[in-house]
Amino acid sequence: MSTELRRLRNYIGGEFRDAADGRTTEVVNPATGEAYATAPLSGRADVDAAMAAAAEAFPGWRDTTPAERQRALLKIADAFEERAEELIAAEVENTGKPTGLTRTEEIPPMVDQIRFFAGAARMLEGKGAGEYMEGLTSFVRREPIGVCAQVAPWNYPMMMAVWKFAPAIAAGNTVVLKPSDTTPASTVLLAEILGSILPKGVFNVVCGDRDTGRLMVEHPTPAMASITGSVRAGMSVAESASKDLKRVHLELGGKAPVVVFEDTDIAKAVEDISVAGFFNAGQDCTAATRVLVHESIHDDFVTALAKAAADTKTGMPDDEDVLYGPLNNPAQLKQVEGFIERLPAHARVVAGGKRVGDKGFFYAPTVVSGLGQDDEIIQKEVFGPVITVQSFTDEDQAVEYANGVAYALASSVWTKDHSRAMRMSKRLDFGCVWINTHIPLVAEMPHGGFKQSGYGKDLSAYGFEDYTRVKHVMTSLDA
Repeated sequence: MSTELRRLRNYIGGEFRDAADGRTTEVVNPATGEAYATAPLSGRADVDAAMAAAAEAFPGWRDTTPAERQRALLKIADAFEERAEELIAAEVENTGKPTGLTRTEEIPPMVDQIRFFAGAARMLEGKGAGEYMEGLTSFVRREPIGVCAQVAPWNYPMMMAVWKFAPAIAAGNTVVLKPSDTTPASTVLLAEILGSILPKGVFNVVCGDRDTGRLMVEHPTPAMASITGSVRAGMSVAESASKDLKRVHLELGGKAPVVVFEDTDIAKAVEDISVAGFFNAGQDCTAATRVLVHESIHDDFVTALAKAAADTKTGMPDDEDVLYGPLNNPAQLKQVEGFIERLPAHARVVAGGKRVGDKGFFYAPTVVSGLGQDDEIIQKEVFGPVITVQSFTDEDQAVEYANGVAYALASSVWTKDHSRAMRMSKRLDFGCVWINTHIPLVAEMPHGGFKQSGYGKDLSAYGFEDYTRVKHVMTSLDA
């Protein structure tokens, strides 16, 4: 007997709506491989309606005071806490993540981040007013940009939605947000929560696929396009946005080097790195998936990491012993399997390297050693629970290998030598350098990369400022 699928809908101008042409797509739970809902497959008419609603709401929201926007965001944060179990359930169904870890590792940071941006709304930065030319006073206005088209990814659907809407709304912008077509459920629930607090049209959700996202970015209304996704998607967005010179905010892929020197406590480093590499099934742009180890401890490190992988468990959301759940979708599972199948002859799989079970999209914690700098799995983002290990001889070679990829989002250095750590933090060409840790993020500090990892910052005052524009005002003192 078939089970009726839950119907998710767009949220436009304060109303939940189906796609104008009635098209839908099935949404699958990655832990079971079974469909549990349908979501709109939005087209041009839906995007037009959402942009019109956001544009209509913008003047009123722009003209609110920072204190008013702060109060709204604080109410949203409180509502997240009050409805945490609903949010967790939606996100777990979206992604197959462990329920307990979603409760402890995602809800508290999201609430904290919303509250941070509530405070940032009242801390606008700019040069002090002054007479920089005789008889004339200059000052700076920092203003919202306008309507923001935002596209969130499937690896952290709920948290990435927060990273996008919170600074945009805090700065006085209005938002049209598209979740990934594979993970719309928690974003639709966010729309219900935000819609009960914000004026109509300030926050809108349009579900759909890549074509829907393309229509949003190409639309003439938004003044800014923001995307978290693949390098290919980022390049496409940048190209589309260039046609009418939209501002673009891109947080794209990563290939984080984890540089382990010979004075490192191997046991402690392996414990932390394995968690940072396998957490969320490695579906994290900052994941500790590319380990560079000094040759003198390489073999011992690989042995210890292989054991840590063997001791790491993946499984269903309600299993309290699992570190991570499934890969997000069949295409992602196929991608990870493909990297392992195409390994060169000199590579050695020392742990995992196979699918787990025949239901859902689970993949075993995997460690691969014996790799060269030019190997595909070193140069390209796997986005799965796979940690690679390379050997280096000295600090210069470590830097060469670490920086020798197209990505530049995050990195870490493991050493007891403070001077070496400081040198490496300068030499590593990445937007974040952790020292003797990997993956923690805080609302007060910026997150964003260089090179093909994109540009613009999430979190922090820098992330807030990305959603503002600067205007110089000059007045004559003689008038």
